[in-house]
Amino acid sequence: MTRKQRYQYVIEYFKKNAPDAETELIYDNPYQLLVAVILSAQCTDKRVNLTTPAIFEKFPDVASLSQTDFEELFPFIRSISYPNNKTKHLIGMAKMVMDDFKGEIPMTVEELIKLPGVGRKTANVITSVVDQQPNMAVDTHVYRVSKRIGLVPQTASTPLAVEKELIKNIPTELVHRAHHWLILHGRYICVARNPRCEVCGLRKICQYFHKLNGGIPFD
Repeated sequence: MTRKQRYQYVIEYFKKNAPDAETELIYDNPYQLLVAVILSAQCTDKRVNLTTPAIFEKFPDVASLSQTDFEELFPFIRSISYPNNKTKHLIGMAKMVMDDFKGEIPMTVEELIKLPGVGRKTANVITSVVDQQPNMAVDTHVYRVSKRIGLVPQTASTPLAVEKELIKNIPTELVHRAHHWLILHGRYICVARNPRCEVCGLRKICQYFHKLNGGIPFD
C-alpha cells in the first residue's frame, strides 16, 4: 500500500465514522477558546472544562482579564497543571491583545504566537477551530497516531515535521477536521499504552498493527 492509498483509506474512514468531530473544549467565542487552549497544555480537556466556567464568569472578556493580577486569577486555575506559569501567561496574553490588537483575538498563526503562552500548536488550534484555516496542530495524540498508522515516516521526528507531512497529504478543505479526527482517535482508541487495536477500524492499513502481527505493509 502506498502512503497516498493509506491517506485515502484513513480520510474515508473518518468521513464516514466521525464526520462531525470537533474540539472537546467548551467555549463560546475566540477569547474563551484561547484561554481554554492555553490552560489545556499538559492537562485534560475535562479538567479545563471544569475550570473555565468560573473564569469566564469573573472575566467575561479579554478586557476584564487584562485588568486582573496574579493574586486574583491564580485561585481560579490552582487545580490546572503549571498554574503559576499559566496565570502569568493568561494575564500577559490579555494585556497584549488589548495593547497590540485593539482587544481582538488575532487570527493568524504569525500574530498569535507573539502572545504569551501561545506556541505554534495553540495558534494552529485557534485558527483551525475558529476560522477553519488549513492548519494542523500536532499534539502528542496527533504525533503518535500519524506515525503509528504510517501517515508520516518515522524519520519525521519533530511536531513541525509531522505537521508538514500531514498538510502536504490531506486535502486543504479537510485539514481543520482531520486535526480532530487524529486527536480523538489517539485519545480514545490509539492510546499511548495498550492501544485498543481490537476495536480500531484502521487496523487493516495500520503499520503498527501489522508490525505487532508479523508483517509491516511497507510503502
